[in-house]
Amino acid sequence: MKKIISTLLGTLGLLALVLSCNNDFLDRQPQGQFSESDVATLDGVNGLLLGAYTMVPGGGLEGQTWHNDIQNWVFNLASDDALKGTDAGDQPEQSFIEAYDFQSFNVHIRDKWRGLYKGVAATNNVIKTLEKVEDATEEQKQEIIAEARFLRGLFHFEARKMWRMPTYISDENFDLNDLESTKIPNDREIWPFIEADFAAAAAVLPETQSEVGRPTSWAAKAFLAKAKMYQGWNSDGSANATKLNEAKPILEDILNNGPFSLVDKYQDNFLVATRNNSESIFEVQYAISSATGDAANRGIGLAHPYIDPWGCCGFYQVSQNLVNAFKTEGGLPMLDTFDDADVPSTVDPVTTLSTYNGTLDPRIDHSVGRPGILYKGFKIYQTDFVRDLTYAGPFFSMKHVAEPEAFGQGGWGNLSANNYRLMRLDMIILWLAEVEVEVGDLEVARGLVNQIRARAANPDGFVPMATQGAERNDFTIVEGTPAANYDIAEYTTAWTDKDVARQAVRFETRLEFSMEGHRFFDLQRWGISSSVLNAYLQSESQHRTYLSGRSFQQNKNEYFPIPIEAIDRSVKDGAPTLTQDPAY
Repeated sequence: MKKIISTLLGTLGLLALVLSCNNDFLDRQPQGQFSESDVATLDGVNGLLLGAYTMVPGGGLEGQTWHNDIQNWVFNLASDDALKGTDAGDQPEQSFIEAYDFQSFNVHIRDKWRGLYKGVAATNNVIKTLEKVEDATEEQKQEIIAEARFLRGLFHFEARKMWRMPTYISDENFDLNDLESTKIPNDREIWPFIEADFAAAAAVLPETQSEVGRPTSWAAKAFLAKAKMYQGWNSDGSANATKLNEAKPILEDILNNGPFSLVDKYQDNFLVATRNNSESIFEVQYAISSATGDAANRGIGLAHPYIDPWGCCGFYQVSQNLVNAFKTEGGLPMLDTFDDADVPSTVDPVTTLSTYNGTLDPRIDHSVGRPGILYKGFKIYQTDFVRDLTYAGPFFSMKHVAEPEAFGQGGWGNLSANNYRLMRLDMIILWLAEVEVEVGDLEVARGLVNQIRARAANPDGFVPMATQGAERNDFTIVEGTPAANYDIAEYTTAWTDKDVARQAVRFETRLEFSMEGHRFFDLQRWGISSSVLNAYLQSESQHRTYLSGRSFQQNKNEYFPIPIEAIDRSVKDGAPTLTQDPAY
């Protein structure tokens, strides 16, 4: 592996150069670069494969990081969970996304496309180069192809979430020396190709990997099931029973036969100290040292509080609507009435602790920074965490923020090695619950949801009460006392109404994965974006006036426009090969 890593810089330099240039001087081999024949070895192609892995976090595009971040926080601003935050003038292109004014020239949308298809090119280059490798066994070649196809499936999957009709580029199309080779029309549905990549990877990859970060056969199965779940509902919200029935045995296999188990404490899915735990199926790996943060989670670096020890930059705040969703009644979610009254941000002027005494799901304080509550072990959260309180309100995101023990190891404290858990067992459990509601047994669905709720109810995982010390950063934990009135219970009454069961599973999904970049795409796949987000806008605009008059346009805003730059650059034989989404 050390030899592979030492080869990586050179091979990445070659890949970047040949993918971006077509000038005559490339006929002459530059000093310090590798030729194609140089990388046509086992070590060389493994270096190219590692280069493809570097594209997964989304920071592999020169000149930008957060636009293409795998955590999709910029695009989750279009959900009912998140607000842009910071202040009105900072990154206005994000404000357009938040307001459903999706434009084909928006740099975030443009760079998401660029980053994903650069990742696709990297994976195809691995497969094509491998054809020339002579010092590898057939088994080694097959595993390299399987990893490359897994990554290629992942990049295309992310593209299919973003765009209604993106293009699929295979290794058969790809020619490193022909820039025209990747100008493939977007005139076909790409889900079958995505599924084929994950299925092929699952058939070859081992059940375990000696190196964390490489996908297993279980990870490939999980993403195959996820691809089917994204096809599980039609645009009108009706269930696609065929796809859900295809997903069901895969999900059951992972749950019943896979080597995974829920961790005891919910917050262990969001700490540096508990990366790659028993619940994790595939994590985006980050690394950091005192010398460098180049491999850190820099794509979400802006989304940290506007107070020490971070000091930048205040993006990715939390909506009042999401905070309200954590209210409980009898320990259960308030499915229909959660947004009728607000969870306030008020604190006692003496103790500075939250004055809200209503019952809450304990996951709120592992997901949302709110006044008077200890924020991930750093200090008691107050509105000084926020850059502009009048603009985006008092609440802030927190799951991606590293705990104090892992803070400040690199040049910029916001960078950390807090991995992004892209695929976890709790996702498998709740997807299977969705399937059971539509094509299975409502009582099985209830049992699955209760597994998630039982873990959340573990008092060992409750955020403790903390009292303010003499200095702003000082606090004392009150042992044995939770920070709020946490009350969470399992569903004990039989589920007999499919509509109510569906609502309960989807509500659980929102609570479990809030602010993790999935909510906008969950609403999209369920076919309910318009009804949910227009109701949200009506409610949230009472707090955030800049959302007044905004609306979500059904059959349009579920997806983003294809970047105009991509269309312009797709010209072949005098005409563009890419066609804009008719909704735009």
